[in-house]
Amino acid sequence: MAKSRRNRAKGGQRSDPIAKPVKPPSDPELAAIREKSILPVLKDLQSPDPKSRTTAAGAIANIVQDTKCRKLLLREQIVHIVLTETLTDANLESRAAGWEILRVLTAEEEADFCIHLYRIDVLTAVQHAATKIIEALVSPDAAFIKRSKAEKNFIWCIAEALTEIIAALAAAQDEALDASSTSQEILRFLFTLISNDSTTASVLKSALSCMITLSEDNRQFAEAILGDSTNQCYKYLTVFKNSDGFKAVFACGVLHNIFSAMSWNDQSPGRDGVCDADLVPTLSQTLERTNLNDNTANGHGSVSSVDILQTALEVLASIGTTLQTSLGKGGRVKEEAREGIDSKDDAMDADDNDDDPSDDKLAEEDDEMDEDEMEADMEMVTGADDNADEPSGIDDLPTLKELVQRAIPQTVKLFRATQGEDELSTLIRTHALTALSNISWTVSCIDFSEGANNAILQAWTPAAKLIWNDTIAPVLASNTSDVGLATIVTSLAWAVARTLHGQSFLSGDEHKKFISLYHASKSLDVNPEDPFQSLGVKCIGVLGQLALDPAPVSLNREIGVFLVTVVAALPGTPAAESVEALNQLFDVYGDEKSANDKEVFWKDNFLEHVEAMVPKVKAMVKTVDKRKSTELRARAEEASLNLSRFIQYKQKHRP
Repeated sequence: MAKSRRNRAKGGQRSDPIAKPVKPPSDPELAAIREKSILPVLKDLQSPDPKSRTTAAGAIANIVQDTKCRKLLLREQIVHIVLTETLTDANLESRAAGWEILRVLTAEEEADFCIHLYRIDVLTAVQHAATKIIEALVSPDAAFIKRSKAEKNFIWCIAEALTEIIAALAAAQDEALDASSTSQEILRFLFTLISNDSTTASVLKSALSCMITLSEDNRQFAEAILGDSTNQCYKYLTVFKNSDGFKAVFACGVLHNIFSAMSWNDQSPGRDGVCDADLVPTLSQTLERTNLNDNTANGHGSVSSVDILQTALEVLASIGTTLQTSLGKGGRVKEEAREGIDSKDDAMDADDNDDDPSDDKLAEEDDEMDEDEMEADMEMVTGADDNADEPSGIDDLPTLKELVQRAIPQTVKLFRATQGEDELSTLIRTHALTALSNISWTVSCIDFSEGANNAILQAWTPAAKLIWNDTIAPVLASNTSDVGLATIVTSLAWAVARTLHGQSFLSGDEHKKFISLYHASKSLDVNPEDPFQSLGVKCIGVLGQLALDPAPVSLNREIGVFLVTVVAALPGTPAAESVEALNQLFDVYGDEKSANDKEVFWKDNFLEHVEAMVPKVKAMVKTVDKRKSTELRARAEEASLNLSRFIQYKQKHRP
């Protein structure tokens, strides 16, 4: 933000950016392209002849998508020319081409380009054009209908470009987001597009997508939608939600953001008693009915199955995370998770000792599963209510109930069905795992101790086992070498394992796979910004959960030895991994009443090894720079202190 002040001192003596001749590029190929394709069309764009200008604008709108041509056009000050001349051209077709040029630039260039556009006041031009679109659409005597087909196409082209430019600006900078979402011209423009029966599918999709961007964590924008009495935008969103296809999914995205911003949830439903529970059936039905291969087109102007599935999964993932707020208000969240509910975005971050898996990337690789087995697993979840003797336990948590009984089975099924190695299949599988991960981490923060919320756990367990059997176990069995896939699946496994203590859910030697994966992660040159997000830390986290009582003695011993070895390997072990291994050791062997405490911790003389860790752990703490790694240093110091307390406790309770 401070950089915006850089040019204020010289603001009054700025020279015309196109008065100064642009030096040709030194690269011969680029120089040739400039002479042959760029300079002639730029000359025509500024020609006195209207037809030449229109033709040139259309030509630039086409070639600007090419990377080399786009960079050359930017060097030649194409933005300045478009803003000062093309967008003010009397010819509608020229103006449409001008907006298309800016749309492509905002889509293809980095966020700093959008920030630059905002700073040179492109929103004023957007507001002016938006007002003209509204006048054309709501003009008296059905004037829009009487326009030629070509004129209508140009108007819709401008409308679509405007929505995408607004969204790009808002996504790039908070200041642009605030300005866009409070502009009366932009609000009226978007609400008109939503409510106008003649709006084309492509424009409607872009308008809804833009509104998803503007409405995220934006109560003021949400209130503007709810208070729109002229176009009744909220009513149309509700109607769209009850339809199907892209309209239903994108409307769910906007409505979810409205519900979140207005704090409408299970514990405090909003207008007409609505909350996210009303959206999950629509989203789940979309996952069930949309085939990824129906339409692989994903370019500008399309409404593809990829767009629909991706948006549906993104909304489900967000619902999974925001659900934690209502769980917290209902008093169902663990004490250690409470302080994170209102301050952190991701479900997993609510627990101080754990880390959120939901932003990890995925590639795909999996094994086939027998269709009958998969259907049987699905029946466990979707048929949970068929037995009247089994309490659902989540009737007072309708959003969680819908996620467990509808969304999870369909998301797992989509993950299993998307087997392609192409980029789009990988994208959908990534979003499917992220949605499952967010939901699972939120559920893992529910307090299931001492029978609390036992009925909820009873309803959740079949869904958790389904996730483990149909996503986690098959990926582990494939011995994938893909880091992205391994990381997100390990994160998901950690969340699921946190909820299944005492349950028999391992289908084989998954714990051995995680141990192998941990060792394999050592050879990977992957350094996340947050060290607690590393694959190694996540492997340690899930293994610790698998070792908790009442894990079999053999399983507990193998994991216990692994955890001790990780810490004992200091200083060769990264600090974050050492901290997580210590925390898991404390949890696994902190209860002297556990069978594994006697059979493993004491019989295998773990205390001697733990006592030998103390000087290594203290030395590790000192290696962490508290100025550069504040959280890591704090958690390392805490782990070191707890280690001393743990040793004292175990010595006192020696059998």
